[in-house]
Amino acid sequence: MSDVLALVEARLRTALGEPDARAAVTFLGTDRIEVLRFTASDAGGEVVRYATLGMSAQPMADPTATLVDPLRGPRAELVLTVRKGRADTDKVLRPLAVLAASPQVEGVIVAPGASLDTGEPLWPEAPFTSVLVAESGGLVEDLELEEPMEPVRFLPLLPMTPNEAAWKRVQGAAALEERWLRHGTDLRDPLRAGVPLG
Repeated sequence: MSDVLALVEARLRTALGEPDARAAVTFLGTDRIEVLRFTASDAGGEVVRYATLGMSAQPMADPTATLVDPLRGPRAELVLTVRKGRADTDKVLRPLAVLAASPQVEGVIVAPGASLDTGEPLWPEAPFTSVLVAESGGLVEDLELEEPMEPVRFLPLLPMTPNEAAWKRVQGAAALEERWLRHGTDLRDPLRAGVPLG
């Protein structure tokens, strides 16, 4: 499956430019997960993007399935974008790799609308311990693979405060995203306060 990862890395480079750093994390019994860092500018200043590489090597499988198909099933990588220089966000590499390994380790299928919890701050002094998985196709286009393999989707991650995560569990992902939009929340601010939920 290294050819899949070569295609994935090429797609990331096309969309985000050359990575300026990369780190690899290996967990017992899982494939190696790399996290690539890309620095770019947008309308609000410099941003840094972290993208996983390795999660899409295997399709995600339903943990209740008796037989796992080595080709069919959803594939994804994770992308996180934050404003540069406001926090030590490079410490997010290990939590991101943990999230990317969760389909192999825990048998979860990561899809838009899902919450992923790291159980610890995403980086030092971060007010976030979990993320909301957003829809793919924006920043990095889905990568089509040869049949019968499904496309690789590049899923943006939106950091959530514990209160936002609890509210999302009750109200749903769409309601939380609508609230962020209504309040003009800067989801790239690594130190932002939680959105009002009253």
